[in-house]
Amino acid sequence: MQVKTQADDLQNYLTDSSHMQGGHADKLFIPSSVDELSQVLKEADISKMAVTISGARTGTVGGAIPFGGCVISLERLNNIKEVNKAAKAITAEAGVILGDLQKAVEAKGLFYPPDPTEWSCQIGGNVATNASGARSFLYGSTRRWVNEIRVVLAHGDFLHLVRGEHQFENGEVVLESNHRKYTIVKPTYDRPLVSKNASGYFAADQMDPIDLFIGSEGTLGVIVEARLRLLLKPEGFLTGIVFFCSIEDLLAFVDKAREISFENRSARESLTPINATLLEYFDCQSLRLISEKFPDIPKGAAGAVFFEQETTSANEEELLGHWHDLFEKHHADLDHSWFATSDDDRARMRKFRHALPIACNERYSRYGFKKVSTDMAVPVDRFRSLLRFYEDILSGSGIEYVLFGHIGDCHLHANLFPKKESEVERSRHIYGRCVAQALMLGGTVSAEHGIGKLKRKYLSAMMGERYLNEMASIKRTLDPNGVLGRGNIFDESYL
Repeated sequence: MQVKTQADDLQNYLTDSSHMQGGHADKLFIPSSVDELSQVLKEADISKMAVTISGARTGTVGGAIPFGGCVISLERLNNIKEVNKAAKAITAEAGVILGDLQKAVEAKGLFYPPDPTEWSCQIGGNVATNASGARSFLYGSTRRWVNEIRVVLAHGDFLHLVRGEHQFENGEVVLESNHRKYTIVKPTYDRPLVSKNASGYFAADQMDPIDLFIGSEGTLGVIVEARLRLLLKPEGFLTGIVFFCSIEDLLAFVDKAREISFENRSARESLTPINATLLEYFDCQSLRLISEKFPDIPKGAAGAVFFEQETTSANEEELLGHWHDLFEKHHADLDHSWFATSDDDRARMRKFRHALPIACNERYSRYGFKKVSTDMAVPVDRFRSLLRFYEDILSGSGIEYVLFGHIGDCHLHANLFPKKESEVERSRHIYGRCVAQALMLGGTVSAEHGIGKLKRKYLSAMMGERYLNEMASIKRTLDPNGVLGRGNIFDESYL
């Protein structure tokens, strides 16, 4: 195990993609085994020293930034232990890079559906944050694909959870590590009726205790290994980026594509076999921002939709016809739109999709101010209300912005680019008003990026003191000294 204390050695571990300032730590531990990790945690717990777990540090809410204590990096726990084609499963340690996992899976003719924007993230971080992305419209978030996890708790104990092995009875479940038993009280709060939610600990009427750890942001235990469910690799994908001259036509198209996709999934009769894996939105400001890199974007476009669906050689042509009819019905600019069925063309589409987050980060770097980006989602029947609110408050702000994201999941990212300090303050005020509007519409304060340290007050507004105390009670049961992920999710007053 490596142990580092010099400031230069720690520097890269004091920040993440949130660019939150002020991170500091006394020590960095880089264990080479789970036993070494367990020993570090045991000693930290005895001394009540704060522990921040570090993965690839691609998070945007400050969860991997330490404010005192020590950092434990999982980068050396990076073995893919098994890819089992017959069982359609992969077992990987926490430090495995998502891109490497995807390559290992594809080599066996298999498919891991979760598709976060950043493939340099680590699997442990994906599970700890319940990562999602564009393809969650069909495949859901990471939670749906996790069958087992191995966790090291704050005491240094080992816990192995297999989905379906434990059940809550009379509102409680007993989890047994190699040294202790932990009685967990099931949360009683209701989650918002949204398809994506990364705000606090999971709760449901019928829930598995494994789901408390998935999305717990390193506050309940350190996830060191996961067994993930896979699919057979789809034969192909039909992909397209379709431009519209009217936002109303675009929204009507999305409503219909979403409706047909949901009908197909619920096994009800549908007029067409359309079943999108993703539906992504780009507003006109987004298109202008990336037009230098993609000069064939039509000049008069009011917005664009990026869509995708699994295909086979038998149905590819038929599907293209159904999508074409749907676009034509909603007056899409088909003459200037792009469609792809080959790997090379799909790679270009993926490049287009990722060009916008990259361009946003370049804008933030140019102006020198911290990122201001929304991450709220609302129920389907209230999405248009949130979109109208976004458009009104952003267009009236006088601040440069783009609006894009996962429109299939009713989850968009509004990115503001303040150029001076007064615009920074206005941007933060706008962000707060967007949160309030999303909550009023029954939504969530964080659909995919989590709470971390930056969004604690918004989680408090969403959950209220009673339900935050329920969550804190679970944490105290598993981590009584509050050493893990200190500052993430909870203000320390709750612990």
